[in-house]
Parts: sequence; structure tokens; C-alpha cells
Amino acid sequence: MIKRLAGTVLVAAAATSVLAAPAGASASTSTSTTAAAAASAQLIRTKVYFGRCKDTCRIKVRVRNVSYKNLYNVKLNASLKVNGRKAGTCYDYIGTIRARKTRWASCTVRTRTLDRMYNNWLDGYASFNRYAHTNVSYRYYR
Repeated sequence: MIKRLAGTVLVAAAATSVLAAPAGASASTSTSTTAAAAASAQLIRTKVYFGRCKDTCRIKVRVRNVSYKNLYNVKLNASLKVNGRKAGTCYDYIGTIRARKTRWASCTVRTRTLDRMYNNWLDGYASFNRYAHTNVSYRYYR
């Protein structure tokens, strides 16, 4: 009985301390959150296209620099999924993208898993719905 009462008192004390926080504290956290969101604004836009996609799959990506800054050391990582299962990954180095310009990157996925999934589709055992997730990393200088 005493343990339950002590636990209830602790919970009530914690709740009142959270509710009694000054209004300025919550405003500063929301301001810092919006500042963090603005600082992480992306400078690129990407669009994924597929080339030949059978037992090997060609992934083509258009990378567009939407900022007024030059981007350096731009890299592409692409992960291919077929029917929701990972079929393989590939990598490509793009280089420099000047301000407001576009570069194309492409890479080819060649894995045993992809070959097996394509053969299952040919045999009529499964569908072949492909999806590519891309990650483009870059550096820029102010």
C-alpha cells in the first residue's frame, strides 16, 4: 500500500513539473526545431528511371541542383527492391554539379537474387514489381 502511494506521489509530482514549465521554454524548443528543419533543406531533386531490367537492372537517376551553390563530391547509392524484397545495391560517383544544373548518373545491379527473382517471374511463380530507393550525398561550400 505504501509503495503504491509513493509511486502515485512521484507520478503526480512529475506531471505537475511538466505542466508547470514556463511558456518561454516551450517556445524556445519550437524555434530551435524550425531552425533545424530550415538548416537541413535539401539542395537537390532526384528522379529515378529504369533502363533494361531483367536479370540485371540498370538504374538511371537525374540529379538536379536547385540551389545557387555548386555541389562537389556528389555520390549516388541506389538500392533495388523487387516485390518488396531487396534485390541488390549499386553505387556511382557523379562529381561536381554546378548551380541550377542537372547531371545524370546510372549504375547496374547484378546479383544472384535479382536473377532468381527474374527467373521466377519468367516461370510464372511471382510478379516482378521493381522499386529503387536512392540516396545522393554531396558537399557544398558557402
